[in-house]
Order: sequence, then C-alpha cells, then structure tokens
Amino acid sequence: MLVTLEGIDGSGKSTVWKALRESAVIDRPATFTREPTDSWYGEAVKRSLSEEAADPIAELFLYTADHAAHLDRTVRPALDAGDLVVADRYSDSRYAYQAASLEGVIDRPLEYIMGLHDPWTRVPDATIYFDVDPETGAERSAGANKFEQREFLADVRENYEQLLAADPGRYVRIDASQPPEAVLESVEGHLESLLEN
Repeated sequence: MLVTLEGIDGSGKSTVWKALRESAVIDRPATFTREPTDSWYGEAVKRSLSEEAADPIAELFLYTADHAAHLDRTVRPALDAGDLVVADRYSDSRYAYQAASLEGVIDRPLEYIMGLHDPWTRVPDATIYFDVDPETGAERSAGANKFEQREFLADVRENYEQLLAADPGRYVRIDASQPPEAVLESVEGHLESLLEN
C-alpha cells in the first residue's frame, strides 16, 4: 500500500511523517520516503528552490525527473517487496505546487502536469491531506523559500482542493490547525483504519 502525506508548507505533515516511524500503528514492514529525494535529481530540485529566477518549466521537469527516479528506485521495489510505503510528498505536490508556478505561463497547468506524469507515476492508495490556511502555513514555515509565501500557498491550497474534489475517495482531510499531538493522533487513527481495511 502506498500512503502519501500532502499539504501546503507549514501544515505539519513532515513532522507527522517523522513521528510515524516510531508509531505502534504501523505493525508491518514499512518504507518511509519523501520528495524531493536525496538523489542528485532531488538535489537539483532543492537548489532551484533558492533561485528566485528559476524557470518554472525547467523546475517542473526537474521535479518530474526526481519523481520518476523515486518511483523506479524506491517506491515500486518497496511495494513489490510487500512493504507499506509512506511518502512525505508525492505526485500531488507536483500538481499543486507546479501548477501554481505555471499559472499564466501555460494553459490549464494542473491538467498539463497531471498528463505529463501519467506515463510514469503510480496513484497512491490513500492520501492524508493536512489542511491548514495559507497564513498559518506561511507563518509556520517562516517563508524560507519562494514557495512558502502566503499568496503562493493560497494558490497551492486551491489546487489541492481541486485534486480532492476530483478523487474524494482517495483523500483523508486532517485539520492541521490543531496542536501537533492532536494532528498525529488523528493521522494514526485514519492510518490504522486504512491498514485494517
């Protein structure tokens, strides 16, 4: 089973991803992974985050290459071995973030990016979406890079809402404005239910 954790910057999903490694809820072999990866593709992606003038089309293809390599080298082998895979960010992040970056650059960016990914992605079995307002997200992440600004995060959140509306059966919405302990407890409860079913 592939379970992905998604949400805007500052939503707390990375904190929960780290805490789940020690969670008693996960009672089977599990692979914890994230995007961008630690590969050279992921390093190129991380470098682009600090470049205000980075071309958004070039960034899209960097992220896409990192995703394709991640799927080939980590996700599929772990799933083939019978592991639960828990990913901190996955293809939905690409759709939501890069579509916001490409708004006004290409027509219908969300659909374009989803079509671009289609040949080499695997749809998650379940996605836990950490919902928080853009102001809180920007405040928590302290605007450390160009993607962590309130206005941009508002566009990203809007894209996530479109994704949730298009495939409601895959997503579990978590109120990420709660204290961290409550968010983790809520995620563990949903994850336990997913694993039982």
